[in-house]
Amino acid sequence: MKTTKKIVIDPITRIEGHLRAEVEVDEHGVVQEAYVSGQLFRGIEIILKDRDPRDAGLLAGRICGVCTNSHFRAAVSSVEDAYSLELPKNAEIIRDLMAMALFIQDHVVHFYHLHALDFVDVVSALEADPKATSKEAHKYSSAPYRNSNEHYEATIAKLQNFVKAGKLGPFSNGYWGHSEYKLSPEQNLIIISHYLEALKFQTNISKAVAIFGGKTPHPQSIVVGGVTSVADMLNPQRLNDYLFIIKEAKEFVDRAYLPDMKLLSTAYRDEIKAGVGRANGNFLSVGGYDFEGDQRLFCSGVIYGHDFTKVEPFNEHKITEEIDRAWYKDVEGEHKIEYTDLNEDGSLKTDKKEDKYSWIKAPRYDGNTMETGPLARVLVSYIKDNSLIKSFVDEFLESTSLELIDLSTTVGRNAARAIETSYICEYIFKLVSRLTQNIKYYDVDTWVKFDFDKLESEAKGRAFFEVPRGVLSHFVKIKDKKIENFSVIAPTTWNATPKNFDGKRGAYEEALIGLKIEDTSKPLEVLKVIHSFDPCLACAVHVLDTKGKELSHYKIKAF
Repeated sequence: MKTTKKIVIDPITRIEGHLRAEVEVDEHGVVQEAYVSGQLFRGIEIILKDRDPRDAGLLAGRICGVCTNSHFRAAVSSVEDAYSLELPKNAEIIRDLMAMALFIQDHVVHFYHLHALDFVDVVSALEADPKATSKEAHKYSSAPYRNSNEHYEATIAKLQNFVKAGKLGPFSNGYWGHSEYKLSPEQNLIIISHYLEALKFQTNISKAVAIFGGKTPHPQSIVVGGVTSVADMLNPQRLNDYLFIIKEAKEFVDRAYLPDMKLLSTAYRDEIKAGVGRANGNFLSVGGYDFEGDQRLFCSGVIYGHDFTKVEPFNEHKITEEIDRAWYKDVEGEHKIEYTDLNEDGSLKTDKKEDKYSWIKAPRYDGNTMETGPLARVLVSYIKDNSLIKSFVDEFLESTSLELIDLSTTVGRNAARAIETSYICEYIFKLVSRLTQNIKYYDVDTWVKFDFDKLESEAKGRAFFEVPRGVLSHFVKIKDKKIENFSVIAPTTWNATPKNFDGKRGAYEEALIGLKIEDTSKPLEVLKVIHSFDPCLACAVHVLDTKGKELSHYKIKAF
């Protein structure tokens, strides 16, 4: 009889929100079962009840401080869908410009500031030779970003200052020296230097969102019927400011971010070929972002079981949201809280198939768990022969000698995110060109006029969007001109779904099965897999109620 040991990581850091992972490993340290749990209750939908539908964006935008623009737009769009409002073309373009800038920001920040330290041994970088580092960088780019001896010497000096102070500052509490780190000192130094540069990058790219959003996070320019940023749209200087920021961002993406993914793909080739971090191969994309004619930036479709020979059409009516093993119960069609507490030792209750262990609900597509996000978008779009993306994927695969299936791994998930960022940087200039052409020919409408008092008192609407972390959908039911019911299914809800009575694992849990953990006291392997999905638990779960009442009290034990 095999003996198993349970490893608990709570909370998982370097993500948005509160996530717990429990994995059961055998005597060889191989993961046999996994349970991923969202640790706080979602309450935003409750707050939206009985509100004016025109306020939906302002409230739903507060679901997260990172994905704020995505929820703002989806909420407003669901209300527009309910009332069948057709937006001016300029309004859609401006919303897309904000969204595309957010994609770029989110992907770059995710890798460098939330995930890179799962691959990069900061202490090792102190041993790097600046001249050898410069030479190494040329293996992954013909024009590496800030690739001078002086730059690398300055980066080492910064790291040494942290060490001399007796701490590593933002790099503290890492598993430095862990056997999972595969990079040479020079390779570590390359990515650490880009980590520091990305701190400035995220500040600048945020300005691009704010130009049309009024501010960020929580932009205020999106309203039911269009956008309010007319002055900025008509101001050539503001458009030039936006373009200048995007040009700088593109340079960083093409000369730092994408080459760093090629570096990782080379260093972690054995891990990639072994399929580490691969989930069940069910991918979902709803597509979106009009380009020219019938072309879209992302294609919609469904892939099952890594079958890359076909893509099934997406059908929104196949989506269900279940609660078998989430802390809810169904009362006359409504999901009410049913928290069952933890075991006496603080672990999740998971022994029985009916045990509940997460605040995250369980979305299913035609009864299946699905992976959503950049990887799903890239695979679906590539297999459907989307000409906007195909050359970017082909170039990456050719330069790294990888195959399409290799993207369905921990490292590959990051590569897909970087590929996506690169071609968004190309696409975004086309969007600005379309906007300026409209202005040139005196099309300056950004809002459609409507009389709210004359609209139907009862209506239903929904909105589906591809956002940085994957498929986001908002559903609204309006009665007597007020929101009667509001529901959100976020990307992390799909990926971090708990099991149902059928025992099907979500993408997070499935990607952990079979993972070999070298040192169970330092489970870096688990963190690396989870981080590759870019979790946003703030989007999946919240704790608030309309009266400010404390719903429950929890004590989180650090691992």
